Amino acid sequence: MLIDIIAGARPNFIKIAPIVDAIQKRRDQGVAIDFRLVHTGQHYDKKMSGDFFEQLGIPEPHHNLEAGSGTQAEQTGKIMTAYERLLMQQPCDLCIVVGDVTSTMACSIAAKKMNNIAVAHVEGGIRSGDWTMPEEINRVVTDSISDYFYTTSHVANNNLRQAGIAENRICFVGNTMIDTLMKQMPHLRQPEFWDRYRLTAGNYMVMTLHRPANVDRADKLKELIQEVVMGSQQLPVIFPVHPRTAKMLDAAGITYPTLYAVEPMGYLEFNYLVKHAKAVVTDSGGITEETTVMGVPCMTLRDNTERPETCTVGTNELLGTDPAAIAPAFATLFGGRWKKGGIPELWDGHTAERIVDHIVRIYKP
Repeated sequence: MLIDIIAGARPNFIKIAPIVDAIQKRRDQGVAIDFRLVHTGQHYDKKMSGDFFEQLGIPEPHHNLEAGSGTQAEQTGKIMTAYERLLMQQPCDLCIVVGDVTSTMACSIAAKKMNNIAVAHVEGGIRSGDWTMPEEINRVVTDSISDYFYTTSHVANNNLRQAGIAENRICFVGNTMIDTLMKQMPHLRQPEFWDRYRLTAGNYMVMTLHRPANVDRADKLKELIQEVVMGSQQLPVIFPVHPRTAKMLDAAGITYPTLYAVEPMGYLEFNYLVKHAKAVVTDSGGITEETTVMGVPCMTLRDNTERPETCTVGTNELLGTDPAAIAPAFATLFGGRWKKGGIPELWDGHTAERIVDHIVRIYKP
């Protein structure tokens, strides 16, 4: 059988790496299974994609659709058109899409409309309930046409059941992002600025912000950053700046002596930074999963989360987007009262193996 594995943006690459490994292991065992890695080109700069392929040992994509940037509709259309063209040349038996980015939705639609090719959604069923997020639309549309759902939590399972998905299509397998983290933990390495900024373990903060609600207004961004810097009690705040945030940061003239804005980092460097941080302030979903497994306190500047297990089980707290919520959270942190947290069920480093085992079972002649 031929499986297409779709990757388009930075989080996708982290999630597909262990799936590729698991397929290759089954091939080495004589299983008649092959894959075609399709990079949509949604993230196309080296820091956002190329470094991840190198660091995570992902093979060169068999096809790059080179979608590039554009509006939501433009990017979706370019990905769908290019992927449809590929499927017309050589259809696959199964299309695996991961996460909730534009590539996830676009390729699932193209596959289903091309001879009803089966679609498997890795991270199916997660919901934020926030329809202002493009990702939520991507999730719901993808789940509405997927055939198989590889889920990360019982909450996701229940979301799918409530949507009428049959039990035999829901496969609770765990989290492939954590597969990658556990595999790469021994290989994490200091970023090149570690000594320059005189960083030591447990004595700095990491901050990432990219969501429109936090970064699209200069006054709001400035207020959030000010609260984080003030709450950090003079500890350095390392801020890897997402491309969409960099322009606003410059325009607003945001500078503080302990704030260090750095370029996006490779996977190994960024997670070294997270692992040794006092705490992380973020509006990302994936980072909350990694901090949970590494036991690092995490403050999420969002009003909702599609990963509630990072709060109910892990080290994450949802603060909302009001800057006034930041100071009390830092008081809890520096007062030594932050929760210890635990690791959610099946986040054990073997998720991709369970996914591929299931695929082999259902497609075995």
